[in-house]
Amino acid sequence: MNVLKNFEALFVVTLGLACAANYVMGDATATPAATAAVAAAAQPMSVVVVSAKRLSAEQKLQSLADERKAQLASSNKAASAM
Repeated sequence: MNVLKNFEALFVVTLGLACAANYVMGDATATPAATAAVAAAAQPMSVVVVSAKRLSAEQKLQSLADERKAQLASSNKAASAM
């Protein structure tokens, strides 16, 4: 049980040191992040518009069947190559 208490103490000390280092280094690392946020806000947002018809049920089934055939063909080629 002493080993667990020692690991707990080690964890608490490590956590304290990590928090202190983060606080001390906070000013040095905040500047690039703030600059990146300002630069990202200055650019206009990209918009993607997709216009396409929905597939019918038959088209969906045909597409799935074609995809399965292609997948089986590629797995058969890989198996025969080995």
